[in-house]
Amino acid sequence: MDIFPDFGAVGGAAELQSIVGALLTFVLIVAVLMMILCGVTWALATANGHFQAATKARIGLWVACGAAVLAGACIAWVNFLLEVGGQL
Repeated sequence: MDIFPDFGAVGGAAELQSIVGALLTFVLIVAVLMMILCGVTWALATANGHFQAATKARIGLWVACGAAVLAGACIAWVNFLLEVGGQL
């Protein structure tokens, strides 16, 4: 039997990589801006005694950190999958 993988199946890999890279770059930029905003809000709310606002800002800061980590991991994951897909 002559069964071989279809090497043309990953033909749009370059376009997919550029689209995913652009979207995840946008996510990283927004996450960093949210980290700055939440950090400043947390500091000001704590200094002025608004502990409920400080708690919400702290949670927002951790969510933004998590989003940045996930976006960075997604870039590495997509690059890995495209590399493996090209070798099949």
